[in-house]
Amino acid sequence: MSAKIISGTQIAEQIRNEIKAEVSVMKERHGVVPGLVTILVGENPASVSYVKAKQAVAHKLGFNSIQDSQPEDISEDQLLALIEKYNQDPLVHGILVQLPLPRHIDEGKVLYAINPGKDVDGFHPVNVGKMVIGEPCFLPCTPYGILEMLIRSGVETSGAEVVVVGRSNIVGKPIANLLFQKREGGNATVTICHTRTRDMASHTLKADILIVAAGHPRVITADMVKEGAVVIDVGINRIGKTPEGKAILCGDVDFDGVKEKASAITPVPGGVGPMTITMLMKNTVQAAKQALSL
Repeated sequence: MSAKIISGTQIAEQIRNEIKAEVSVMKERHGVVPGLVTILVGENPASVSYVKAKQAVAHKLGFNSIQDSQPEDISEDQLLALIEKYNQDPLVHGILVQLPLPRHIDEGKVLYAINPGKDVDGFHPVNVGKMVIGEPCFLPCTPYGILEMLIRSGVETSGAEVVVVGRSNIVGKPIANLLFQKREGGNATVTICHTRTRDMASHTLKADILIVAAGHPRVITADMVKEGAVVIDVGINRIGKTPEGKAILCGDVDFDGVKEKASAITPVPGGVGPMTITMLMKNTVQAAKQALSL
């Protein structure tokens, strides 16, 4: 029997409707709408596409959304000054600098320059540190989205064996941390696998919940998955184009094979992707609330 499909598109739509209602109340009672600025440096096609998608969702939800596009050759000092301008702007509650940045700019220095109270991507070390010790903070958007998918799909994490494939700062490390914390959607026993893991299948076969963020197409196959496991595929890999020139995408999981063993699985596209943008919007609303002391 094929797995239940966990639709990120449907769950994201539920959360966006909740956000839209919150924005409406905020505007009616306080005369304020969440303000989000997205800084795009250069014209990397993937970055342009991501920023366009984020802007579209923000406008649809009623945000004051600004796209600040800067040339590829902007200096590091100029970019830092731009961030400081938005740090000081009371109408801007969230600041997002689209990565990657050109090589002459230190990404770490740029991310650290964002006011932690406006760091709606959840990448500033202040927010990362708070996340690790379980204090309220802006959670990184993709792990936050995964957590919401599990909770809203009724997946029991407490006491579950979770295996995370991938140890990036953006997905692997934070989702592992969130899942073993004493919290809703947590209390799991977590193993992290990575490029140096010996016999990865011996770990993945133990997983009640398998979260894959490896960055390689279809690296997890059916023989590596336990019968009845819940599989969350974070990967988005471009593996070709249709005759019309549209990108053909696949995840880090061999979907067709694994769905016959898993109890539930996320598709690619339409799985984790829509959740990432949605949680960015949720963080921005939270930043606006904090600015209003709500």
